[in-house]
Amino acid sequence: MRTELVSEPGGPARPNEDFASVGLPASGQGGALVVLDGVTPPEGDDGCVHSVAWFSARLGGALTELSLSHRDLTLREVLSRSISRTAEAHAETCDLSHPRTPQATVVLARWSAAEVEYLVLSDSALLLESPDGSVTPLLDDRLSHVPRATLTSAALTDSTLRNQEGGFFTAAADPSVASRAVTGTVPRSSVRALAALTDGATRWVEKFQEGDWAGLFTVVRKEGAQALVDRVRALEAADAERRVRLGRSKTHDDATVVFVEW
Repeated sequence: MRTELVSEPGGPARPNEDFASVGLPASGQGGALVVLDGVTPPEGDDGCVHSVAWFSARLGGALTELSLSHRDLTLREVLSRSISRTAEAHAETCDLSHPRTPQATVVLARWSAAEVEYLVLSDSALLLESPDGSVTPLLDDRLSHVPRATLTSAALTDSTLRNQEGGFFTAAADPSVASRAVTGTVPRSSVRALAALTDGATRWVEKFQEGDWAGLFTVVRKEGAQALVDRVRALEAADAERRVRLGRSKTHDDATVVFVEW
């Protein structure tokens, strides 16, 4: 089995708020991956004394442990328990009801000799490559359906869209959000490789439109995960003022790619 993990901060001014892990049980018959994209809050009070990076590390650690050690749990149950565990770690010091309490997008994949399970919450992506080379994107696209104009104000987003019906959902402090995740199971025989990416890496497709998901997968497979991140950074640098790609809220974003092939 080949695995590759690359995670690069958007710049030196902020810590990397992404999280990524790959776990491979000693039996060699299965494993799991976790990718989180911590949501950078606007300047001001978010009700928490902890950083987004702290939250991503705590939630990611719980997801990694539970997805591997409790294979009897569904991935939604793994996410729900991990959110509860993380919330308990800072409930006494922080206001977890604040709409900007630390939160993250989630990608989970877990495989056995027989099947591949997946879970996607918010705008990170999971790509499955079949034995014939075709690539299937597994996405939670609710955020892309939200009118862009409603996202220009943090206050409006928080009051009407964030973790609310008709808007979009992220993993914060409410374990019930796990029921909103996109989930499914496919036969392992129908998957020869997979890739999980935060939106800092999927910009190659979604913002800069340099190719489709199959093209992105080809870059990762043939040139490596770092090559994809390097390509994104070059595109960002060439459009540093964000005048060409108005959908970019940041010039550079944390970018994470996890690739697994068996």
